[in-house]
Amino acid sequence: MKLKNLLLLLTFAANFSFAQNSIKLTNSYGSENSDVQSLIDFEHIYIERLNFEEKALEGKHYIINLQEFKAGKLTSKSVLFDGTDDDHFKIKSNKESLKFLFKLADGKLKTQISSNRYRSKKLYFKLKGDPENYALKDFFGNKTELSININEETPILAIITPTKHADGFSSYCEVVQSDIKPENLGTHFKIPHYFLVTIQFK
Repeated sequence: MKLKNLLLLLTFAANFSFAQNSIKLTNSYGSENSDVQSLIDFEHIYIERLNFEEKALEGKHYIINLQEFKAGKLTSKSVLFDGTDDDHFKIKSNKESLKFLFKLADGKLKTQISSNRYRSKKLYFKLKGDPENYALKDFFGNKTELSININEETPILAIITPTKHADGFSSYCEVVQSDIKPENLGTHFKIPHYFLVTIQFK
């Protein structure tokens, strides 16, 4: 009986700890204007807003990185935005919304991040092959919200090419809606080149 109570106590403590460190993540995608969205799609532009909510966010800074994977291996890590050096970028409440903009054209991935307080510089990264084969995907699947750990660097978006099957069928959603860790997507799905966008709070 004592062992059972101890196990219950440990489970409760673990769940409580996770809840304390957990951030609620929601999103919205593209434009509400259908004509604008058609133009965005035509130009191979992706816009996604991610909303972070948790009391522990107040007073935090964050770093957003872009990890590049080739042949299943992490080959480079670039900083898209680092707000840790200036209190101007400190989160002022229990909420933070970030807009991520990506354009895939002319053999390059073009990136920019914005909030209600800043707009990051535009950065460019080389693609391998046809830019039309790449797409921005998130990890929501059919969920309306996710939970991420405030203490860990967490993948929040992916720019990927699809996994291809012997019958000629290709799928993007199969990749990001799987239970495979984002850093292992290339190896598991035989994706030769992809990027992960990560966030880390400090």
